[in-house]
Amino acid sequence: MSEELIPETPEQETEENEAAEPIKQRKNGLYPGVSDELAENMKSGWADTELHDLAPVPQAGHTAARRAALSARFPGERLVIPAGNLKTRSNDTEYAFRASTEYAYLTGDQTQDGVLVLEPTGEQGHRATIYLLPRSNRENGEFWLDGQGELWVGRRHSLTEAEQLLGIPAKDVRELAAALSEATGPVRNVRGHDASIEAALTDKVTAERDEELRVHLSEARIVKDAFEISELEKACDATARGFEDVVKSLDKAEATSERFIEGTFFLRARIEGNDIGYGSICAAGPHATTLHWVRNDGAVRPGELLLLDAGVETNDLYTADVTRTLPINGTFSPLQRKIYDAVYEAQEAGIAAVKPGAAFRDFHDASQRVLAEKLVEWGLLGDLTVEKVLELGLQRRWTLHGTGHMLGMDVHDCAVARTEAYVDGILEPGVCLTVEPGLYFQADDLTVPEEYRGIGVRIEDDILVTEDGNRNLSDKLPRQADEVEAWMARLKG
Repeated sequence: MSEELIPETPEQETEENEAAEPIKQRKNGLYPGVSDELAENMKSGWADTELHDLAPVPQAGHTAARRAALSARFPGERLVIPAGNLKTRSNDTEYAFRASTEYAYLTGDQTQDGVLVLEPTGEQGHRATIYLLPRSNRENGEFWLDGQGELWVGRRHSLTEAEQLLGIPAKDVRELAAALSEATGPVRNVRGHDASIEAALTDKVTAERDEELRVHLSEARIVKDAFEISELEKACDATARGFEDVVKSLDKAEATSERFIEGTFFLRARIEGNDIGYGSICAAGPHATTLHWVRNDGAVRPGELLLLDAGVETNDLYTADVTRTLPINGTFSPLQRKIYDAVYEAQEAGIAAVKPGAAFRDFHDASQRVLAEKLVEWGLLGDLTVEKVLELGLQRRWTLHGTGHMLGMDVHDCAVARTEAYVDGILEPGVCLTVEPGLYFQADDLTVPEEYRGIGVRIEDDILVTEDGNRNLSDKLPRQADEVEAWMARLKG
């Protein structure tokens, strides 16, 4: 990583040089030592790179419809939705930026520091304005002296370019905090993303009203539009190819660790999308019994199982969420197959329960019943009946988690929706959710036979509710045990 241009000693800086400096200090507290001649030289000799007649982003029509629905829900109120800012990873390095889901959902933009504002027009409706950082300034040297300038981190779109791409009038975000501090009338803000915006609105908002806005935007994403469904399809297809990559490289993972699996899938995510949608779970052997094993530093051993839970996030920020449990040597042992088949049967029951008009909880209940039946059949719950086991929830010692969740721009999408709209809600076409039952026998669980201990199995697919039932968006990956073995054999050659 390059270092900023700084003088050999701070004393070398002169009053004349200060006039040529950028508008803010560097993060290390030193101003670059720049002569007047160099500062003047850097202002000129650059080609005009302004882009013209840009086509709108693919989701522009959908984001306009989403803003219109939001406007109708909160008439007469100013609505503020920030993208968020860079977050420090360590010292003077930052994490890769990911725009807030609410902001990206309503604008199609993904740039840091952006803010969408819906201003009430005084009539019915709102006027939308997107506030962005313009291209970095060439007159004051910002474009080459500032750590977020164009020559350091890349070119930003001009405000005119942004208007063409997003279909929203654009203004300089550096003017927004002052404007908001002087604003009158009711205001709502999506909190937790931009401290400067929250400071400007301190006396104008309430936590309760802001939470209503956040909840509404979460519930608005429960039913996906056509663009969102196409993005989820794309994410699932890329994820399937990532799983294929992993199977082809399992011999290298055996020679190294779970990290090879993690890196292999990440490469596919970066080639075909923006990133991974969440931290990949690459859990081999007994690590598969830890639900969110993301350390991914363990051994990969033939004869054991690999639980791979991973998803590609598309360039427009929609993620898949898929899990397969694979025999590392390509063949299930009899006990591994018995447990795997039980989870497969539970998932089949859960998927069958996903349909319009069904309660959201139905697929969970269907899967849990099958798993409870298997645990009773295997003698792990004494002489209790299946009904009694379900009444007491005793199967959860080995099933542990819910059987699925909403999916979209967040892996656990719509997370702040009201209970009555989500887990107590009714499924309708356009809802996308995961169905992911599992059985997990901990390595230290003395209530099960020794041979069960350390085995974890989960099978997860991304299911879209359709007009007449459902569609498995991740069906390019096999699920049935014989099909999994044949698929792995084919990929391994």
